[in-house]
Amino acid sequence: MRVEIWSDIACPWCYVGKARFEKALGAFPHRDGVEVVHRSFELDPGRAKGDIQPVLKMLTKKYGMSEAQAQAGEENLGAQAAAEGLAYRTRDRDHGNTFDMHRLLHLAKDKGRQDELIQLFYQANFAEEQSVFGDDERLVELAVAAGLDADDARGVLADPDAYADAVRADEREAAELGANGVPFFVLDRKYGVSGAQPAEVFAQALTQAWGERPTPLKIVQAEGDDAEVCGPDGCAVPQK
Repeated sequence: MRVEIWSDIACPWCYVGKARFEKALGAFPHRDGVEVVHRSFELDPGRAKGDIQPVLKMLTKKYGMSEAQAQAGEENLGAQAAAEGLAYRTRDRDHGNTFDMHRLLHLAKDKGRQDELIQLFYQANFAEEQSVFGDDERLVELAVAAGLDADDARGVLADPDAYADAVRADEREAAELGANGVPFFVLDRKYGVSGAQPAEVFAQALTQAWGERPTPLKIVQAEGDDAEVCGPDGCAVPQK
């Protein structure tokens, strides 16, 4: 079974939602049969790469709230993150364009290190002092920590077209699926779970989606019977 997760590194609920989903997946009896794929979604796709600003300033401008309200929201998010065992800096974080991080996540997917890299991106953005915005070498450092080759990561960052189509394809697909916010979880293209739901909701969705998978075809034949068949190499010729 495949679970696809549309998310953005700048999304705190994606950070929390990933932890809640993984809690449910860890207790799922068939977890070894679940493939998790992370898909791209930008919350602020129009922001220029060099346009970096404090999170509180971004929140007050985008949502028309006071700085005190924005700070209260950050404190609430910090408490929600702590409940999931996650570190979260409620002050002095910044906000910027995440397109390059999404491109690197597609490189990581090709190398089988996608989950490792997205977790490091989340941790760096929400829990660490050094920014993930505006410094390509910071992203290379995180990519190497996730198990990627530094030159491969630098090559992607130096080429604005590298994996750009893959990111845009993910975003178009999100729109086609009706996802206008993240995190957005799609289970076997049958069920969608929107938002950082409690682990119990994810557990229920996993159980339901698993139960509705197609069952393996059962072959019926007589005991010891090797009935003749035709295949790519031709047809069996009956022997006297």
